[in-house]
Amino acid sequence: MKKLFFVSIICLTAALFASCSKIMGHSVLLWNLPDYEMQDGDIVPVYIKSNISHVYVIGTANGKMEVPLWQLTEPVSKRKAAKQAQKFSGYTHVYASVALDGLPIRAEPVNTAKQVYRLRKDETIKVLYKGQGQAVMAGKKPLEGDWLNVLTSDGTRGWCFSYNLRLFETDRLGQKITNGAETSEEENTSSEIDTLLEGVWYPDSYKAMIDSGRIDTDKLIPSYNLHLDTETKKLSFTMPKIREEWEYTGAVQTSANQYNLNDIPVVVTVRRSNFIVVRYTGESGKPEDFNLVAISENIDELVQAERERREKELEQITMFAPYFQSKSYGQLRLNTDHSFVWSNNRLLVPAVISSSARNTGTVRIKYFLSKSLSASYDGVLTFKFDGMEKEVNFLYKMESSGLRFEDATGAVIKNNILMERALSPLVLFFSKGE
Repeated sequence: MKKLFFVSIICLTAALFASCSKIMGHSVLLWNLPDYEMQDGDIVPVYIKSNISHVYVIGTANGKMEVPLWQLTEPVSKRKAAKQAQKFSGYTHVYASVALDGLPIRAEPVNTAKQVYRLRKDETIKVLYKGQGQAVMAGKKPLEGDWLNVLTSDGTRGWCFSYNLRLFETDRLGQKITNGAETSEEENTSSEIDTLLEGVWYPDSYKAMIDSGRIDTDKLIPSYNLHLDTETKKLSFTMPKIREEWEYTGAVQTSANQYNLNDIPVVVTVRRSNFIVVRYTGESGKPEDFNLVAISENIDELVQAERERREKELEQITMFAPYFQSKSYGQLRLNTDHSFVWSNNRLLVPAVISSSARNTGTVRIKYFLSKSLSASYDGVLTFKFDGMEKEVNFLYKMESSGLRFEDATGAVIKNNILMERALSPLVLFFSKGE
């Protein structure tokens, strides 16, 4: 039995040496082998592949050696290997140091693609080649950089955007080749946040209004934002009860995606390329967090367009009939300057209209209707009576013979949208007057 065992070992060893003497193909080296003075891009002969040990046996100037599978391309003919090497030629001997902890490597060159690896700050990766991908945005502006196909030291491959990578070349001994033009870590960190702050950042509630198409002109205020003036280097931050402006000299990264602005009571946390959280500490010493988003639309134009839409809606009513009358609820005149006169409305006092209110005031379109209510009503009219603090709202419907109102006292209004009618609303009908 022992004799048979030793014979088997001898046969197996002989077979291995026999297989190692024959080249199975040629591969491109993807990662430096400094101990053998071999660099990425070199084409090497491959003798054997072991799926058990996950290695190739390759030939070197000093003999044969084992190399991890991930460190080589799949063996092919020498001519095809030379063609593969051309694909990597633009970044031969180019590696990169990671400037941002948690920087993702993605399955595709798209910022929303699946993450296959998260890099550590100062980790070194191999750059293989450049590809075409989706632009990475910082506010309204695309970040400078390229999508690079990269390789990590454990063999993970994927796509990484170059903005937070510091590229460098190596020699045959694996040493970094410097050119004296490298910037310091603090300068790089500052550059990253500088680019983000150059965009204009608005409250995240603005995005919800824009996406729904229901803009509250009282709340969508263009001046409420955070932005950096690149010419004057002034950082301004304006919100309700906050109006600040500082000299901006850069920032320091304190943790993954978080930056402390130099000599400014602001900390910025980057959640996504179009979403940041600003922590502001005012004179009270109590920090406040503001969720801000980058918006591609022009805020001033959106507000102006909404105002024009409301103007047309009011104009339709006054063109329909500027004067309306009701036997029970008086006479109502709507003027083109948005003023109104509503006389003989005693039956609405004080349940709907305050006893202190005069019969004059202004009317406007302020609220939107929910989808369910828009099928039954044309909109909501908001009356502000002189001498009365609260506004009075009516759902309205233009009918062939006049104007139908429904008292919205007690109606459910959320985010500038009238969602539900009052439980027992008073309905008023005004016929057209001459």
